Amino acid sequence: MIKTVLFVCIHNSGRSQMAEAFFNRMAAGKAMALSAGTRPSEGINPIVVKAMKELEIDISNNKPKILTPDMAQSADKMITMGCGADTEGVCPARLIETEDWAMEDPKDKPIAEVRKIRDEIKKRVAVLIARLDSF
Repeated sequence: MIKTVLFVCIHNSGRSQMAEAFFNRMAAGKAMALSAGTRPSEGINPIVVKAMKELEIDISNNKPKILTPDMAQSADKMITMGCGADTEGVCPARLIETEDWAMEDPKDKPIAEVRKIRDEIKKRVAVLIARLDSF
């Protein structure tokens, strides 16, 4: 059975969307990723869409999704994308093995800062894919 990684952030409009897209491209069918948010926004952050298009990954048709208990329970691993003190209690319950990447939110950031966040997510996804057999 194919392993599933669930990337979660609050709005599901930036960090988790980038991680899902990188994972699905880089895993090349060996595993799959989904993303969701605890308070999904209305749409994907347009600066994030632009930053991903620079790497020839189009997430412009993606839609933010609400995190459901079924999503969390069916995932083999959940990665939260920044569950620090500023999340006001909206970080998901740790129902499965979870690690937090403490990623800065790209919301309201200029493209140069979004690129740094994007590139860090890409690096971490590559490491996660290399560890697939460990979870």
